Amino acid sequence: QVQLVESGGGLVQPGGSLQLSCAASGRNFRIALMRWYRQIPGKERELVASITSRYITTYSDSVKGRFTISRDNPKSTVYLQMNSLKPEDTAVYYCNAWLMSMDYWGQGTQVTVSS
Repeated sequence: QVQLVESGGGLVQPGGSLQLSCAASGRNFRIALMRWYRQIPGKERELVASITSRYITTYSDSVKGRFTISRDNPKSTVYLQMNSLKPEDTAVYYCNAWLMSMDYWGQGTQVTVSS
């Protein structure tokens, strides 16, 4: 029912920056809890950041101070600004929405940090 489409991934050098976008369908984006996850092959999917309908944000310790999550409700879009990127940030990044007791996922976008 709800569709999420990520974009903005790519190859970046250590210390560089990248901004991911997640465009959402539906009429109830404003009340959704939005999250960014990431996954490295062979490892569990990791929660990176979240933002509530009241714009309260949380971050994992590994990205705190470097990443910023934000949302633009008129555009039904959530962003993840990633600065000071490290090789350890290399992963597939997934957008997630929790709405009306349902969980929705995007297809993922690859981020590679390498020199």
